[in-house]
Amino acid sequence: MNSTPPAARVAVVTGAGSGIGREVARQMLAAGYRVALAGRRESQLKETADDHPEALVAPCDVTRQDDVEHLFDAVRRRWGRVDLLFNNAGVFGPAASVDEISLEDWNATLAVNLTGSMLCAAAAVRAMKAQDPQGGRIINNGSISAHSPRPRTVAYAVTKHAMTGLTKSIELDGRGFGITCGQIDIGNTATDIMDTIGVGAGALQADGSRRVEPTFPVEDAARAVLMMANMPPSASIGSVVITAAGMPFIGRG
Repeated sequence: MNSTPPAARVAVVTGAGSGIGREVARQMLAAGYRVALAGRRESQLKETADDHPEALVAPCDVTRQDDVEHLFDAVRRRWGRVDLLFNNAGVFGPAASVDEISLEDWNATLAVNLTGSMLCAAAAVRAMKAQDPQGGRIINNGSISAHSPRPRTVAYAVTKHAMTGLTKSIELDGRGFGITCGQIDIGNTATDIMDTIGVGAGALQADGSRRVEPTFPVEDAARAVLMMANMPPSASIGSVVITAAGMPFIGRG
């Protein structure tokens, strides 16, 4: 795997226009990484970049294969290689059980969370195999839902369980090429998606009640991603779980 120091590495961060992706991108830029900021809304990507000279604003819809290929082509034209992918773009999807969700909503959630992650990983792996020195690292953003779903989140929970299979498959198939892959599963970091599911006002629990759940700063979640990214080539972190202290995850509520 590439032994280039972090300050000269090239990273691609999807979903970089807000939330965890934005904070990870900013911390990587502050650490000296060269960072391609990918997402659907160019204006938000520009806010993340804040005119940083080593930021590449790259509008991209991860569900579109042509967009993803153009993204990685642009990164290689700018910096010549890809050392790291943070596969972060995702949506929470509809609040529905399996008998209620429409096929359209199901497919839309899978398209972003799972197929989009696959397309970005595929493009990254092709780049990492072809470059000299060969290799690189992929970090997939899973979720606490990869371990234990919330009620009425069937599409989201399925995609995050499937992300674990994607992570392990990439890690296995990448061994001969110096490519490692790990997954970070985050619970209740303070981002807009937490407002979507009502964590601050009262999130739906397994027993049908609602509970105000603790959250933790997005900066701390991003530091955990950066820790994984900064590991030396001789080490790979396969799985990290980081949650707000006291959130109802371990145990029965």
